[in-house]
Amino acid sequence: MSTTPRRVVVSEYVSLDGVMEDPSWTAPYWNDEIAAFKGEEDSAAESLLLGRVTYEMFAAAWPTSEDPSAARINALHKYVASTTLRQEDLDETGWNATLLEGDAMEAVRALRQTPGGDLLVWGSGALARALMAHGLVDEYRLIVYPVVLGSGKRLFGAETATLDLVETRPFATGATGLVYRPAA
Repeated sequence: MSTTPRRVVVSEYVSLDGVMEDPSWTAPYWNDEIAAFKGEEDSAAESLLLGRVTYEMFAAAWPTSEDPSAARINALHKYVASTTLRQEDLDETGWNATLLEGDAMEAVRALRQTPGGDLLVWGSGALARALMAHGLVDEYRLIVYPVVLGSGKRLFGAETATLDLVETRPFATGATGLVYRPAA
């Protein structure tokens, strides 16, 4: 385990018009390059940080998944932001999860101060937007897909943010990996 404070890394699939909801539209673009890009963030992560909806979907799918990364994902600790779930609910899934008690943003702020690997946010749009609004995101890892969906939940909303582009990685399928960090 690392001795440096943890980073919160928001990883999302987004359309050209910023939609992140129900990313089933990404499947035709998936290739080994994208798998490697995602694998880099998985390797740096020590825990997943998830909202309730994403947690419930993932807890139902990943434990029985035959995806090559399933063993790694299943082994990661999960922190869940929810006002409706109880720790007992998470324990019933057997998916190595801890409920963030009380104010989720304060809990994440405290987690960031502990040593360890990245806290990786997948999906969890409401949680990602709340983390952004509270200045708790250290890095954005976006894969932008060459589709325009017209409607749907977006990652970025009304908040203003200035970001520094630290990496651009085009993929053969037309998608592009982008890594941003908040401007200093």
